[in-house]
Amino acid sequence: MLDKYLKMILKAPVYDVASVTSLDYLQGISARIGSDILLKREDTQPVFSYKIRGAYTLMASVPPEIMSKGVIAASAGNHAQGVALSAKTLNTSAIIVMPKTTPEIKVKSVRSLGGEVILYGDNYDEASKRAEEIAKEKELMIIPPYDDPYVVAGQGTVGMEILQQSKKDIDAIFVPVGGGGLIAGIAVYFKSLSPGTKIIGVEPLEAPSMSIALKKGMPVTLEKVGIFADGAAVKRVGDLTFELTEKYVDEMLCVSNDEICAAIKDIYEDTRSISEPAGALALAGLKQYSVKNDLLRKNYVAICSGANINFDRLRHVAELAELGENREVLIGASIPERPGSFRAFCEALGPRLITEFNYRAGDSDIASVFAGVQVGDYPDEKELLLKNLAERDYNPVDMSNNELAKMHVRFMVGGAGRELSNETVFRIEFPERPGALIRFLNRLGTKWNITLFHYRNHGAAYGRVLIGIQLTEAEKQKFIELIGDVKYFEETHNSAYKMFLQ
Repeated sequence: MLDKYLKMILKAPVYDVASVTSLDYLQGISARIGSDILLKREDTQPVFSYKIRGAYTLMASVPPEIMSKGVIAASAGNHAQGVALSAKTLNTSAIIVMPKTTPEIKVKSVRSLGGEVILYGDNYDEASKRAEEIAKEKELMIIPPYDDPYVVAGQGTVGMEILQQSKKDIDAIFVPVGGGGLIAGIAVYFKSLSPGTKIIGVEPLEAPSMSIALKKGMPVTLEKVGIFADGAAVKRVGDLTFELTEKYVDEMLCVSNDEICAAIKDIYEDTRSISEPAGALALAGLKQYSVKNDLLRKNYVAICSGANINFDRLRHVAELAELGENREVLIGASIPERPGSFRAFCEALGPRLITEFNYRAGDSDIASVFAGVQVGDYPDEKELLLKNLAERDYNPVDMSNNELAKMHVRFMVGGAGRELSNETVFRIEFPERPGALIRFLNRLGTKWNITLFHYRNHGAAYGRVLIGIQLTEAEKQKFIELIGDVKYFEETHNSAYKMFLQ
């Protein structure tokens, strides 16, 4: 099997449309980790993603009489651009079915390349089903994004370039994983020519399709996936890519959105380039791996797979980057409601940069404050700060990993409301697109009294709402059934809600 794919990779005609991308040394993060960290810059391709390699390799292999009828593909964006450019190069037409949540920058790019865009569904899987229907109606060839030998071979040319470009033996390559085409191609190439190199896949915690498939021994369809890293938000990996990954990939890692945002910042600081979330997956995984393993004097490669990100999403990335790097701690604390206590609390924080501070006087003798504080790189500083505050009876609560605190409470001004009976609090996520909020509110109707509401559009694929509703225990189940097709979390007992909003 390895020989078959090695030959296909070596013969792949990718350079008709793709570029040989650079393998850049990341000076800043190399110094921090203590090893040589190299970044494969697939974000510099003509379509700002590696996907052009696999799409063109497959389409160039198709007989002209079939290709002349046109092609169709489903994609969250990067594969779409690869298919559109390949179709333009091969003088044929392309229809691309994209989820309605696809970043606008990717939609515009596909159209600029001559592709016909159909927006359908809230995720890749819904778009894919629609593409299959259209393909049957119009007798068009479907160009799959990952589960095809030619696509795998095309993506494998990334591995071929890495091996040619690296001046030293590579100890491990960290590869972003969605459907599995890229890691399958790189794995078969390296296990053929450099079997000692570890191949480590990295997925979002919100979309661990390959990790779960490997645990189950077969591809499985996840009920839901988060789409912050939309380029890797796949509910089910390919059968072929699973088979190759199971045989030739050494390890899988999963990273949080905070870790992804921190990696985007790292890439920017070393290259002055901005990666999309899926593009930073590999570096986020490498950093996580470095904490658990001795990386000193090693040579590691991370693949930056794409740079197709909406500009307005960067504010959300910036907010989470410091938390993902553990350089900022969000603290909830209690201070006496008397003159001078506010100043005393600030003094207790020491000579650290305060990134935010929220406080409002209340009726009680004790007031709650919400503070963001920058901490240093050494691992114990956060714990020392929290210990110091505890010793001074400020009762600190670390809210750095509290989604309610990060997404809502820090932006809500005014403090706790009046005492309310049966207030039940939910954190809700729904696909973000024009009219989504009003459709959500219309679904709720006027049956229940809304006691709290916070919504903030921060450029992400999903809108996030914090809502308080007066519900009896019997009514709660009816409410959950009403919103059942959206992602929700009950937060009535969340410490951030109790401290600042109840």
